[in-house]
Amino acid sequence: MSNKMVMIAGATCFALLAACDDTSTSTASADLTPAQQACLRDVASTTNNSQVVVLSSAFSEAGTQVTVGVGEDRAPWNCIAYSDGTTAGIEFLGDEGAL
Repeated sequence: MSNKMVMIAGATCFALLAACDDTSTSTASADLTPAQQACLRDVASTTNNSQVVVLSSAFSEAGTQVTVGVGEDRAPWNCIAYSDGTTAGIEFLGDEGAL
């Protein structure tokens, strides 16, 4: 699949998930859902930075979209978590030109 198609598919999934009602911000481990925990784990691994926090999440039966803040500046990363504990769509959401 071409990069353009992947980006369009990702944007479509994000838009569909953003329409869901369940949005929250949480940092306490006990308050995190399994989907949020999976995204924190995998975004930390992808970025090689253990300083991660959930900025928001939107539940969907298809997959939970989680926005994760990384580092002191809480750089925004996208993650989709599935009920089987896997994740996908991990990507930086900020302006790479500003880095």
